[in-house]
Amino acid sequence: MTVISVPFTIMTEAEPELIERGRKLFAGPCDFVKGVVAMDGLPAADRPEVCFAGRSNVGKSSLINALTGRKALARASNTPGRTQEINYFALGNTGYLVDLPGYGYAQAPLAKVEKWQELLRRYLAGRVTLARAFVLIDARHGVKTVDHEIMTLLDRSAVSFQAVITKADKPRAGTFDQSLTAVKADLAKHAAAYPEIVVTSSEKGDGLDMLRAAIARLLVE
Repeated sequence: MTVISVPFTIMTEAEPELIERGRKLFAGPCDFVKGVVAMDGLPAADRPEVCFAGRSNVGKSSLINALTGRKALARASNTPGRTQEINYFALGNTGYLVDLPGYGYAQAPLAKVEKWQELLRRYLAGRVTLARAFVLIDARHGVKTVDHEIMTLLDRSAVSFQAVITKADKPRAGTFDQSLTAVKADLAKHAAAYPEIVVTSSEKGDGLDMLRAAIARLLVE
């Protein structure tokens, strides 16, 4: 497997103007548009979009709620596989925020899991207005085999993806830096990986301004 010689860094600062754009973008209207269960149900490709992808129970819905400051915009659950369709949220008229079905283990019938995960793969490989995929990685567990599978799909589809560490407040003391080093090494195996990592905690609000700024750069500029 090829290792990319790009230094991966943590996104710890952004231009004040960009941070303000991100704040305004997520302080404005953010409405659920539709849940999609087949590719022909996707909204018109008339604006840029970013998506959140990650293993089941990685914290996608919680992160969306934290970013938007809305407690129940996206349905959060402790049950793996709760999100079983592609959920579209409109950030005003600027762009779409897309919550993808969790991949990996899910508490659902196997046939249903295979159906929605095939939909996820087709979306990631073929959505022309997808500006970037944000691949969420649990700080406690790092990059798993199923994460590499999705990242490899994005490599082959030439879709840029950016790693977002979730639940950064959860690892035991002294283990986070070690986990982060391992994540950087894993990302270096993927050509489509964007070289900045965003570290977040939905509960404490850490890193949310950086992630808003990163999304604003893609959707607003």
